[in-house]
Amino acid sequence: MPTVETVRGPVDVDGLGKVLMHEHVFTLGTEIRENYPHYPDTWDEEFRVEDAVRQLTDMVSRGITSIVDPTVIGLGRYIPRIQRINERVDLNIVVATGIYTYSDAPIQFHFTGPGRIFDVPVDPMTELFVADIRAGIADTGVKAGLLKCAIDEHGLTPDVERVMRAVAQAHMETGTPITVHTHAHEGTGLIAQRVLREEGVDLSKVVIGHSGDSTDIDYLRAIADAGSILGMDRFGIDAFCPFEDRVATVATLAALGYAEKMVLAHDASCYSDFYSEANKKAALPRWAFTHVSDDVLPALRERGVTEEQITTMLVDNPRTYFSGAQK
Repeated sequence: MPTVETVRGPVDVDGLGKVLMHEHVFTLGTEIRENYPHYPDTWDEEFRVEDAVRQLTDMVSRGITSIVDPTVIGLGRYIPRIQRINERVDLNIVVATGIYTYSDAPIQFHFTGPGRIFDVPVDPMTELFVADIRAGIADTGVKAGLLKCAIDEHGLTPDVERVMRAVAQAHMETGTPITVHTHAHEGTGLIAQRVLREEGVDLSKVVIGHSGDSTDIDYLRAIADAGSILGMDRFGIDAFCPFEDRVATVATLAALGYAEKMVLAHDASCYSDFYSEANKKAALPRWAFTHVSDDVLPALRERGVTEEQITTMLVDNPRTYFSGAQK
């Protein structure tokens, strides 16, 4: 039976159950938090851990049994805190390796790499990603279960392309699946597919994240027809695409036979320092881990999406995605 690595160790893919395929326990800027500890909110470690336990427990009570957390370098990945939380919540948490950037790679990689001042044959990013997958992240014993990169409205900058190709090369070496943060309104999902395909990546092992920000059915079908999975994964972020439009797009695609090419989530966090909590609550009141269970699924059913299709998106597609042979 294929397995997937989680914070609590390897889990049979059949044991993942209902999966939200793009959620963050925390997204944090460590340097900002350490140097400006009251911006945008005062950080209290114990309070944040307790609050995360509460939010995730509430989500689990709706029948969700697994989440995929693509928090990588650039988003404040810190596995020991996630381990503390996971000890108290009966939940499978799949964590990621990779780098999140819209334009430039971290300065630590600027001078070293193929063709750089310190010329080496293999990109050190790739080596670090592979180590996270095979040996584990830092000294935690937790192994990454997927790879993450991003291409946003800036498009394919040189460093975005470098990170993406390093992720692709780590995939080719390990078989670990990939998720890509994209900017749907700029069509960057198609660019990501092109670059990954050039590196030999099996596009059926790629989630094109944030596809649900778009209502362009032709764009979404082009991604799915090329083999990738559509991340309909920002439910609750109505500022990017209203609730009714998100639901209608999923229902339309399901009716067209694309349920097998979609996964669901919120892209939510127990806490993020990208904005203040007050601003988040005022602007995005439904952006929470229970929104899919409480609001989205009933709305999809009302629009003719069947229970079988819902199971396909929440259970079957994640299981297939993580069933690739590890090398």
